Amino acid sequence: MANLFDDNRNYLLGDPELEFVGDRDKLAQWRHKGLGPAYYKLGRKVVYRGCDLNAWAEANRFDLALQGIDRWLLCCPRPPVK
Repeated sequence: MANLFDDNRNYLLGDPELEFVGDRDKLAQWRHKGLGPAYYKLGRKVVYRGCDLNAWAEANRFDLALQGIDRWLLCCPRPPVK
């Protein structure tokens, strides 16, 4: 998979690229619940590394082919048998 985030960059809350993952409140909920991407807490600042964001995105990838579902059937259902 192509990286969604630059691996060599750090992202702070408020960076527009993080909106792709979730808004500020959603990221706070995930941190509180122990969910979401790995992060650093430096004082009051929350820092996400690009490589951690990419690893989290890849771990949460959903591929229908791996689930044993034929993609064609999902987009082109068969007509009911009479």
